[in-house]
Amino acid sequence: MVARGFWEALTQNSAQTQENAEDPRLRGRTYVVPFARVWDEIVSMIESHQRWRLIRADEATGLIHAEATARVFRFVDDLRVKVKLDSNALTRVDMWSASRARRGDLGSNARRIARFCRELDRRLGIQS
Repeated sequence: MVARGFWEALTQNSAQTQENAEDPRLRGRTYVVPFARVWDEIVSMIESHQRWRLIRADEATGLIHAEATARVFRFVDDLRVKVKLDSNALTRVDMWSASRARRGDLGSNARRIARFCRELDRRLGIQS
């Protein structure tokens, strides 16, 4: 298992949330919070992050595109966030993060998604 995780860190350059992901940090979020509030918090989070840049936010489709610049080597990664109402009218948030220039990200994209989800939970007053 450790060898598999090490190999993935060297060869994977993206991560995304899925409802039944093996890694609990990558399960996305479903909130009993209105879409508009979740949307506003996500846009605010991205705009206030010093190394992230909002490229496009289309509330009608629920799609957000942003870029994140790595602290050390200044690599630029692509971020996509999808906000939608699920079949129960709950607000669902999923995220995808991918490195542009690196073959393996050493887990940085998965960590970015986990931090994003924790921060969104905190801003929405959700206890983890």
